[in-house]
Amino acid sequence: MIACGALAPGERLPGERQLADRMGVSRVSVRAALERLKAQGFLAAVQGGGTRVVSSAAAMDGALTALVRRKLDNLHDLAEIRVALESWAARRAAERATAGQLDEIRTRLEAMAAAGSRRTADGGTRPDKAQEDMAFHLAIGQAAGSPVYTHILSVIRDILAQMLEFHRYELFLAEADDRCVLEHHRAIYEAIAARNPADAEAAMRRHLEWVLEHYESAAAGARRGKARD
Repeated sequence: MIACGALAPGERLPGERQLADRMGVSRVSVRAALERLKAQGFLAAVQGGGTRVVSSAAAMDGALTALVRRKLDNLHDLAEIRVALESWAARRAAERATAGQLDEIRTRLEAMAAAGSRRTADGGTRPDKAQEDMAFHLAIGQAAGSPVYTHILSVIRDILAQMLEFHRYELFLAEADDRCVLEHHRAIYEAIAARNPADAEAAMRRHLEWVLEHYESAAAGARRGKARD
């Protein structure tokens, strides 16, 4: 069930009795299998009872977070890796997304269009554009239909969220940047919805390479500032 994606990272498992009934085995067999999967690192006990599919590699994620916070170059490396991973995911989503998953990607796109800064001018709140951006990319990840990719996303999810915070509130400062981000994401969705894998991959690649251009501009600006100092 984990390998085929029926149980996703972070999801709570049914109880032992339900698993035993579903699989036609004894609860003793289920309990032994759960203990083995815990030892292998697939499952973790939940406080108060129950078991979840492991949703992140905490030590790895913490180390990765520390690395990317230390240097802009490290964030640039992660952005380059995203080009390869997420372009593949967009292609797969165009091939495999269900109607419900397409609806979810469209919903996330609409939420991005309505989102903005965390606070409005009158002191209220509205959807966070960084969070909605993250939700859009996670929806594509689910639509790719790959348990392997879903688990990779779960490992880097926290640092990816922080990365998008940096993008939407520090790197992309102009309103034109926000409009460009939305246009890019709309092109990605439309290619996936049209079931065009090549266009979906190309649209995702264009977006992430545009992000890389911003990194390179920021790095060049930082070097010029140091030279003046």
